[in-house]
Amino acid sequence: MIRHIEIADCDLRSKIKQQKIRFGGHRKLKIYGTLFCKSGKRMKRENRVFFLSESEAVASDFRPCGHCMKEQYQKWKNCNSSGAEDDEIGIKSDVSLMALRYFNSKALRSSNLP
Repeated sequence: MIRHIEIADCDLRSKIKQQKIRFGGHRKLKIYGTLFCKSGKRMKRENRVFFLSESEAVASDFRPCGHCMKEQYQKWKNCNSSGAEDDEIGIKSDVSLMALRYFNSKALRSSNLP
């Protein structure tokens, strides 16, 4: 991974021409895409990073861009959404169970049972 602020413009152009840089990414958002992506062209220089290959970007825990890499993004999203939904459901059910216990105990205390 090469940070944009650490490379001179002339070196960057030469690496792109030599195919030593093929993908760009956003350092903070951990998103990578093609060098021609409109979203990538709008990011700040200090947030931009470059990769030689897609595998280098994935190894650095970056995800594909949803604009310029739609197929890769959908594959990434489908692989990552199943686990997140399970966790989310588990959390919701735990919270619901806790709320149910709380309200039941409060109702029992407030009722005037003999």
